[in-house]
Amino acid sequence: MGLFTGLATARARLLLVVIALLGLAGGGIAFLTDNGAWAERLWSAGTLPVLAALIIEIFSALRRGQIGLDIVAGLSMSTALAFGEPLAGNVVALMYAGGQQLESFAEGRARREMTALLGRVSRTAMRYAGNLLEEVTIESLRPGDRILVRRGEVIPADGKVAAGEALLNEAALTGEALPERRLADEEILSGSTCVGDAFDLVVAREAAESTYANIVRLVETAQKSKAPMVRMADRYAIWFLLFTVVLAGAAWGLSGDRLRALAVLVVATPCPLILAVPVAIISGMSRAAARGVLVKNGGALEALARIRTVILDKTGTLTFGRAAVTGIRTVEGWDQDEILRLAASLDQASAHVTAEALVTAAHERGLVLSSPSEAQETAGTGIEGIVEGRRVVVGGSDFVRSRSAAGNPRALGTGLAQGTVVVAVAVDGTVAGIITLADPIRPDAAGVLAAFRKAGIRRIVLASGDRDDVVADVGHRLQLDAAQGELDPAAKVEVVLRERAAAAVMMVGDGVNDAPALAAADVGVAMGARGSAASSEAADIVLLVDRLDRLADALFLAHRTKRIALQSVIAGIGLSVMAMAVASLGFLPPVQGALTQELIDVAVILNALRALRPIPAGGTDEHS
Repeated sequence: MGLFTGLATARARLLLVVIALLGLAGGGIAFLTDNGAWAERLWSAGTLPVLAALIIEIFSALRRGQIGLDIVAGLSMSTALAFGEPLAGNVVALMYAGGQQLESFAEGRARREMTALLGRVSRTAMRYAGNLLEEVTIESLRPGDRILVRRGEVIPADGKVAAGEALLNEAALTGEALPERRLADEEILSGSTCVGDAFDLVVAREAAESTYANIVRLVETAQKSKAPMVRMADRYAIWFLLFTVVLAGAAWGLSGDRLRALAVLVVATPCPLILAVPVAIISGMSRAAARGVLVKNGGALEALARIRTVILDKTGTLTFGRAAVTGIRTVEGWDQDEILRLAASLDQASAHVTAEALVTAAHERGLVLSSPSEAQETAGTGIEGIVEGRRVVVGGSDFVRSRSAAGNPRALGTGLAQGTVVVAVAVDGTVAGIITLADPIRPDAAGVLAAFRKAGIRRIVLASGDRDDVVADVGHRLQLDAAQGELDPAAKVEVVLRERAAAAVMMVGDGVNDAPALAAADVGVAMGARGSAASSEAADIVLLVDRLDRLADALFLAHRTKRIALQSVIAGIGLSVMAMAVASLGFLPPVQGALTQELIDVAVILNALRALRPIPAGGTDEHS
């Protein structure tokens, strides 16, 4: 029911409803006061504006090369007036214009979570200029700018907490209702809301390249999209139009009663075809957005329901994508926390990822770090310097041993798990211990993969650029169907294409090197929407929250949405055809037919809106 799409605003649609309603009511009063001529005039007056707007829309669509099913509604109203049945025409006009309001409400309800994102874009920010604050547009913000974020304000650009801490509501991005606490130097995504005390933010990306701006672009694209199932419904709707005209003509020709033809046209408006599918698809996309899963278009949601094979990158997907301290082994006389404190103090002078992991671990343990001096770093191998008057060396086992008079770090590193990184520590020329790091498997990974299989996934493959032995270990521990390591971007694409030959494939990744594989898959999923990352641009779906279980939710939603859309179409068209058959036999007059058609429309829309329901715990039977 794409009535008035180019013409009418919500106010114009409402005006047409009011005109049709006044015409029907006025005609009814005139009829009850035995003034039949005026009744017919008023009913015609209530029909003509709706019919005129509809004819304009039909011609506009024809100029674009589109044949819409609004033609049926136009035929029913014009035929009613031509046959001297203005009451039937007025009822059809009121029901049809009212249907636009119902459709508008349904789509507005379905888009609520997505549209809410668009209304949260910041316009200005308070930027420091020396010791003063100036209000500037967010477009003028540049990396390195320091801004003040006050309570209740939306973060305008990605950045880091300058000092202290920030309490943020990230529900618009992640769907998480509870506030999140971010400490100094932690990254903050634009679109979050400050719900605690004011804090200073150091801008990391321009507003146009930040997370929230990217999300807004993706949402706008999603709202304009048209799913393949919707296009399929359009094609079937053309055949429905031909069937309607033939049946109406046959009913008139065989019975000689032209009102039967009118009744068939009145009940034939195929709203189940042209309403049920888009409302269900938008509802499913909206529910996914509320769970922190941004589906770029309806086609991606529809394709998600067909997926039978999932290919996962390891780093940042099944693992956290960052090194974390997993253990500390010391020589006799040394305390674990003291070794970590000295190593982390020195590593404050390094930008290496392992140095960042040690500093983070020390902060998490509440250790107080000291400032290092005379720090000298050998790129990729280690760093040495003075901490609290003591000479500290931190780095690989060979690096530390070469700079130590006593001790061997390798003696402490026996029996470590595959994939473990060893950072050795020496103090005043003597090896004091080792700190082990790894990119740990997400604690929920096994449960998420089980949820994938429950959602209809038959094969799960791990495709990573990491070492073969590490990838094989992860694959074995998570009981995956296949695991391949040491893959470059081209090799990942080959894996995707090979798996696609057997079944529809979903590729999940988070790095720039995953972008080609994401684009090659039937559905590409990017972990995170940080700025203009290539993976987010290439993907069909973006996980706004760093949680893989939300993708399992999206799989359940896709199956449920498709099922609801098909149910609505089959039930709605079935009821419409039954009503048409009854009308063609003369048992359903035009006015009652219009009311019947509207009841079918309401039932179809309400059923399609079931796709907005929250996901049941465990997603029981969502894929069946």
